[in-house]
Amino acid sequence: MQSSMTDLTANELRDIHALGRTISHHVERSWQALLDGERERLVHVYERAGDMAYGAYLSLLFRPVHQALMKAGLRARPRLPGEFDISREWGNEDESDQQRWMWSTIRPLNGEPLGTIVTVTFHDHTRFRLPRQPQMLSLDEVGKEAVVAALSRRSDAFGKALEFTLEYEAYLKREAEAGREG
Repeated sequence: MQSSMTDLTANELRDIHALGRTISHHVERSWQALLDGERERLVHVYERAGDMAYGAYLSLLFRPVHQALMKAGLRARPRLPGEFDISREWGNEDESDQQRWMWSTIRPLNGEPLGTIVTVTFHDHTRFRLPRQPQMLSLDEVGKEAVVAALSRRSDAFGKALEFTLEYEAYLKREAEAGREG
């Protein structure tokens, strides 16, 4: 990652898709080695705090990206991988192969946004495990509504999934109803 992210090219500074490809190359090269090197610590975090371990992993994975963006006068808002509360997740019935989609707007310190970088994190709810590398997408769209519309066109499952805050609200309601019945 260090060699490809330390000095972003002029094209990467003005083209969200070129920047997205560079970030994707970093993820391809780094995700497994980072996972292997931090596995013991991340498993420990997972045992104590569940899915927060995936957030810790992604924070480590994207640290060099944020450093390169800052050096180039760009910023990701919210920080990569994105805002958990508006993310969407779905997967298989036993929850051993889930995917969560989160996104960040990339913009210069002063000026119009370049676009949006989307992080798709494949993960397991039964134990700490990333079944495959995170996937990166780049979009010209910015703003929650435009990004949701663009991602819904790309993925029917995304379009059908609830954002986290609504999903969690529904979960709490089901739990409360089950408690009243039990």
